[in-house]
Amino acid sequence: MNVEWPNAKRYAAGAIRFPVEGCIGSRAGEMVADKLVEVYLHDGDAQWVLIHVEVQAQHDATLARRVMDYNYRIFIEYGQPVASLVLLADKSPSWRPNSFHNVLLGTVMGISFATAKLLDYADREASLLDSSNPFALVTSAHLRTQRARHDPEQLYSSKWQLTRLLYQRGWTKRRMIVLFKVINWMMALPEPLQARYWRAILRLEKERKVEWISPLEQSFIEKGWKIGRQEGRQEGAAELLEKQLILRFGSLPDAVRKKLAKASEEQLVAWDAAVLEAPSLKQVFG
Repeated sequence: MNVEWPNAKRYAAGAIRFPVEGCIGSRAGEMVADKLVEVYLHDGDAQWVLIHVEVQAQHDATLARRVMDYNYRIFIEYGQPVASLVLLADKSPSWRPNSFHNVLLGTVMGISFATAKLLDYADREASLLDSSNPFALVTSAHLRTQRARHDPEQLYSSKWQLTRLLYQRGWTKRRMIVLFKVINWMMALPEPLQARYWRAILRLEKERKVEWISPLEQSFIEKGWKIGRQEGRQEGAAELLEKQLILRFGSLPDAVRKKLAKASEEQLVAWDAAVLEAPSLKQVFG
């Protein structure tokens, strides 16, 4: 899963924002790309490398067209070639979109793009766990969550194994906390198992004589988890669902954001259950 730039010495990166109209999956009038990267080659020349990353968790027939839209709009804005990289996190081994083209009367318009399929790493579990790349750990968490979706005990076991591995990596506290929050969010457990999970962490930290997750940090994380699971209408639950929807479908219309802000607990729970399977944003709320 490593992407190497053999000629690159260093780079600077930052968020970029620019106006668009009529782009699939975007809010009208605005589109946001995550990174603008300037790379210095070994020969001293500066070169812009614009990279658009699209993460898709479910089958979506409009994906390839959407990638073309994003790529073209970025190219028009900056006048530089753009690399579109698509991460497929769905459960279908055969769904592998990598291009979109229109052909009419000798005119060809379209795009071919690179993809990575997380499911391809399902039989490489050992290498994922041995890797020092933090994305390998996140990939393992994703694949294990898919496998154990209807088995809470299996999910707990997998989550605990990855958590122990996280403590053994020797990463900085900042990186460790970030990855811990990702794993805790991805591998959400029923409340009794989550309580057991917190107790196990406290025992582990006592054994290792460390305090990565302080009682205060744990209380904030636990509060956020409980809000997302129990309090429904409160801001934390709506924000969590909003992030899931954006990850799944891209930027959200204002009408959807207002709907989330006014939702009841029952509505949020229903939408949360639908977000992983629904093929479209409309069907989540249907």
